[in-house]
Amino acid sequence: MPPAPSPSSPGTPGPVSRLTRLQRGVEALVERLRPWSWLWPPVAFGAGLGSFFLVERQQWLGALLALGMLGAWLLLLSESMIGRLLVRRGYPALPRTVTQFIAQMIHQETLFFCLPFLLVTTVWRSGQALFTLLVIGMALFSVLDPLYHRIAERLRWFYFAFHAQCVFLVVLVTLPTLLHLTTYQSLLLAIAAMLLFSLPSLLHLTAAQRGRRWLMVLVLLPLLAGAAWAGRIWVPPASLWITATALSPGFDEASRRPRGELTLTPGALAEQGLYAYTAIHAPRGLREEVHHVWRLDGEEVDRIALTIEGGREAGYRAWSHKRNFPEANAGRWRIDVMTDGGQRIGVIRFRVAEGEEATRADGRIRRPVGLPGLAWWPGVPDDEAAREEAPTSEEEREAADEGKEEADKAAPPTPEEPALPPRQGDADATSGSAAASMTAQALAGSEKGE
Repeated sequence: MPPAPSPSSPGTPGPVSRLTRLQRGVEALVERLRPWSWLWPPVAFGAGLGSFFLVERQQWLGALLALGMLGAWLLLLSESMIGRLLVRRGYPALPRTVTQFIAQMIHQETLFFCLPFLLVTTVWRSGQALFTLLVIGMALFSVLDPLYHRIAERLRWFYFAFHAQCVFLVVLVTLPTLLHLTTYQSLLLAIAAMLLFSLPSLLHLTAAQRGRRWLMVLVLLPLLAGAAWAGRIWVPPASLWITATALSPGFDEASRRPRGELTLTPGALAEQGLYAYTAIHAPRGLREEVHHVWRLDGEEVDRIALTIEGGREAGYRAWSHKRNFPEANAGRWRIDVMTDGGQRIGVIRFRVAEGEEATRADGRIRRPVGLPGLAWWPGVPDDEAAREEAPTSEEEREAADEGKEEADKAAPPTPEEPALPPRQGDADATSGSAAASMTAQALAGSEKGE
């Protein structure tokens, strides 16, 4: 009498046949999807755009889209381990063409999903433009099937490096939305994930050095980590961007609006000081420290810390007030708005000089250069919004203040945290003559979230 077939035998009905049918179904589905794969990039871009807007209006839905992309990555990263486990147990693994097609779809999803966040947060007159253009190039590369598959087959180290860069992007973009991590925390985790998934690329690069292979990898990994950290200023903060900026000699802290006008000559600046106003958009639930870094001709003069909170669609309004300037204050000034981790959110430029070359600080609220909030005309001030936020005549200001008082009386009382007090800090003393070595004083203020 022949022995009964083993339940774990691949030829028997039951779990094995069901798994085989499932794998065949996946292969058939992939073959049916191949002719329509060109639709996937615009769908992923639309999902990223939807997540970008929905995270502010319906946070759970925007987070759900980001969570779906993370789930796809978990499946992709576990595919190799699952395949080896199935082969050991006598089950067939998915063909390489199928797994490579799935990986390509997830790469496309990641790149096109992240593009809206990068396009909005990039400071286009800085090195961040190079990073965003690199991501655009990667996205185009992922849709060129012949080139993509040729690289994936012949240059495995390049393919794994491409894979690691996609992991960096998905961590950088999704964690502030899903876990409310700061951009600094998300950047650290993104760099760590990129280093981890760069290991296969480094192993392929050092394959010829059999005896010293791991030693070379241990040397290359810190170098790669150092390069990634040094280049962080070129990486846009994917969850923060500036919606408005202004320079003014005065500031109304009650209404949080810049006031007054001043031509920035050396004497006027030293006598009256200057306010720098920024409105910074951040995801709901995020609390983060940013810095106004004042620079004269590229040299840092002062660094003022501000705490912002996310959730206000028009941006969290924060300002710094620099009162004391060195006597030799003429030149090109720049105020870099930086994250705590050293990523640039935006920049305000002005010139201190005699005559017509001097910048006029008129208190007018302007949009920055770039695509903040997907404003499709970069660099063009939103005059209507500026007039609305910064009334110019005294009558308009009084009317605005009266309207605000009436609205406050009509609104139901809500518990509020005490306003953040102004902070006073000392900048690094400038070098040179005794007159120029005075320590600059600065006042910093930021509003409570609205």
